[in-house]
Amino acid sequence: MFVACGAHLIQADHIAHELMQPGQPVYNEVVRVFGAGILNPDGTVNRPKLAEAAFGHPESGGSSRIAELNRIVHPAVVRRQDEWMDEVGARDARAVAIVEAALIIEAGAADHFDRLIVVTSSEEQRVERFARRLKLEAERARREVERRMAAQLPDSVKARKAHYIIDNSGSLDATQAQVERVYRLLKAEAEGREAAQNPLNPE
Repeated sequence: MFVACGAHLIQADHIAHELMQPGQPVYNEVVRVFGAGILNPDGTVNRPKLAEAAFGHPESGGSSRIAELNRIVHPAVVRRQDEWMDEVGARDARAVAIVEAALIIEAGAADHFDRLIVVTSSEEQRVERFARRLKLEAERARREVERRMAAQLPDSVKARKAHYIIDNSGSLDATQAQVERVYRLLKAEAEGREAAQNPLNPE
């Protein structure tokens, strides 16, 4: 929705995926720490196996090693995010550049951004949407959502640090209206900042 309004977007999960391609330093370190058991036969990372190794098996209650994975991946992802934002800003000083990530605050990267937007929904909606997206039965989806949310700060904590909150628990139209409002505010701020930095710009 933000992209449709005109924002530039990069997703931290996609960055992490690129960094985990064979031959990348992050890939090499992840395989060293978690073992070759997380790999597919072709040498690429099997993401469900890595998730199981990092979060612990949901059925067995295995211990979590997510902090180990985060220590490897987060610094490299944050560096790439910063590079990308610099690239967007160099092309257009009035651009709105958005990084979509679940763990911005947890990764200690909040101060890399001018504004934080937190998107919320109810726990039941998260489970239902996760089950539908991955075609899982409800109870398995619930365990997986709970496991992943345990690695994140509660929404209440994130909301206190947010500049904007988008409630995604209603209709798509309601979410769309919130997105458009936040985008207008961000765009106005970006244009005002660019104008302040270039007071002689005839535009």
